Parts: sequence; C-alpha cells; structure tokens
Amino acid sequence: MARKLLLLSILTVVLLGVLSTAVVAQDEFVFGLILVGPSTDRGWSQAHFEAAEYAVANVEGARMLMFESLNPADSPEATLLGVVSDMVAEGAQLIITTSDAFEEDTSAVAEQFPEVTFVNITGSNVLEGAPANVSNYDAQLEWGEMIVGCAAALTTETGQIGYLGPLINAETRRLAASAYLGAKHCYETYAGGNPDDLNFTVTWIGFWFNIPGVTLDPTEETNSFYDNGADVVISAIDTTEALTVAGLRAGNGEAVYASGYDYRGACEIAADVCIGVPYYNWGPYYTRLMESVSAGTWAQAWEWEAPSWADINDPDVSPMGFVKGSALSEEDAVSLDAFIAELAAFGTAEENADRIFLFEGPLNYQDGSAFLAEGEFAEPLDIWFLPQLLEGMIGASE
Repeated sequence: MARKLLLLSILTVVLLGVLSTAVVAQDEFVFGLILVGPSTDRGWSQAHFEAAEYAVANVEGARMLMFESLNPADSPEATLLGVVSDMVAEGAQLIITTSDAFEEDTSAVAEQFPEVTFVNITGSNVLEGAPANVSNYDAQLEWGEMIVGCAAALTTETGQIGYLGPLINAETRRLAASAYLGAKHCYETYAGGNPDDLNFTVTWIGFWFNIPGVTLDPTEETNSFYDNGADVVISAIDTTEALTVAGLRAGNGEAVYASGYDYRGACEIAADVCIGVPYYNWGPYYTRLMESVSAGTWAQAWEWEAPSWADINDPDVSPMGFVKGSALSEEDAVSLDAFIAELAAFGTAEENADRIFLFEGPLNYQDGSAFLAEGEFAEPLDIWFLPQLLEGMIGASE
C-alpha cells in the first residue's frame, strides 16, 4: 500500500508539472524574426534585433526566435520556407521578415501557413494582392533622409555630396531623392548657396551590404567619393563603411565627414566625423503588432507611419528619429534644428496629413519628364513607387 501511495504521489507531481508546463506554453507568445544581415551590424538588422528585444520586454510572455544573415552569401543553403518551417514547428504565431528582399517569398511562404501571421517590413505585398495573413509596415524615414541631406549641405565646403546607396528599387530611389531635396533646400535656405551649384552624386553598390565579388566595395566607393572632391558622404547601406573611411581619412588630416544609417548608435563608429544618423525605431510597432496578434485583433494592413512630431526621438512612440552628430558645428546644429522645426510644422498641419515635405512641384524626374507641376504635392503612392531619381541628381535610376 505504501508503494502504491508513493507511486501515486509521484505520478501526481509529474502530472501537475506537465499541466503547469502546458499553462506556461499557452501563456507564451512566440514570434520569429528573420534578418537579412547580422544582428550586430550597427545598422538595419541590429535596429530590428534591438526592437524585438524591446517588444519582448514590453509584451508579457513574448519569446523571440531569430535567424540572422539570411542572404545568398552568408546562408547559401537556407531558404525562407525552411527557416519559417522550423520557427512554426517551435510554436511561432508571428513571423517578421525584415527586408524587401524577402517580399515575394514572404507571400509564397505565408500561403503554406495560413494560421500564422506574417509581416514584411518595407514591402508592398498588400498593395499587390498578398495572402490574407500578410501585412506590410514601414516608417517614413524620408523625413530623416531630408534631415541628413540638410546636415550634409550645411557641412560641405566643396559643394559635393556623395550618396552611398544599396541596390536600386523604388524604396531606395525615394530615400535618395528625399536626401537630395533636403540638401538642396538647406544649401539655399540656411547655407546661403546656389542650389544649382550643389553636386549630389549617387553610387549604388548592388545590395544592402558588401558581398565580396558580387557588389561594389563600399569602402572603395566611399574613398572614390572623397578622391573626386566630395567632402561629405551620406550612407544609405546597412553597414558603416562610410563612417570608418571618413574616420581614417580625418585621422590623416582631411576635412571629410559621413553619416550613419538605420541604427541610432551608428555614429559611435567614428563620432568626430559623423554629421548624424537617421534611424528606425521599430520597437513601438513590434509591441503593438504582438499585442494585436496575441489578442486576436490583428487585421491585414499596409502601413507607412509618419514620425511623432511631438518628439521624433521618443523611443516609446516615434517610428523613426534623427541623432545629430558631433561633427556638426554649433551654428550648423542650430540651422538643422530650424529645419527640423520646419518639418514638424509641416507634418502637424491638418492639410498636410498625406503629404511629405518638399515633394512639391515644380519637380521633374531625372530624364527631364514632368513629375509635379507648380504647387502640386505628390500623392503618397507616387513617392512610394518613385520610378526615377529627380532632376539634378547624378547617378543611375535603374
């Protein structure tokens, strides 16, 4: 009898443990984060990784599964389907794919897992007939690109700005165009220069970061900008080669500068030459997203979110921001603040709810064809799907 009672006690404890584990599992919210680059790139992928950590800290029971560097160079045998299959097998209810490089595959994979929610960051799947379990989200970093363009125009002494771009598509064209518009505006309004004399040259390396033997080398391209007369390089790739090069050349006595991109802490690479960094703050959105999926209130959407003009650097609210670099002079920092105040005044005006500053005519495309007539503002999707660079920009549009 004693043995039977002991065995019964042991079985009861085991059963209670299993039930307890089941309850914990039910309370847990598992999501998958798929990065195109490494989580420590001090750029795009690190911004997503730290945002996911922010969401884990703010959503009760959230647990992250992560796959980093899903790209042909670093993970040649891996596929989005394989990575997602593994994550779903571990209980993922939400999959976040963090590049428009994953856009087409996200829709195809989502069809195979209709009970799982998918969000493709920066894509436009939803506008093009995505499955019902797919959404898109992006922050309007166009405003941040205008700010860094302004900072470059205030800093340059040669009147030549280089723009180090990734691959060419509508997203990268509209961001480069935004930087150009900000530079042109500030070169005239705050620096007192002739905007027609400003040289703004774009070089595309061919991917979001360097892949030896496949892309142009961003280190070589940054050096080429400086060798050919540019004294400021705006970086728009996922990694920090522009800042590294500028820091090395400044150490040899050259007056050259660069920006960071994507990640709030990017300037730390070479603070003395950094004019600033436009960055993404995905954390608040990730938190809202997980809460809605967990609560069963998620609905398919295509979202392109504007900054919080009360404070674009509010980490709990604004989806993007701008950190001024220590390379800005006091005078230029004051001018940059005045430009940011211009943006905020425009962005908070009721009549500008669907408008982005400086995307106002007269504007032509790079080939000289008309984009916007005098006084006409661009429609949001005309900016989103920008087919060319703008007149005055030097570099390839496709």
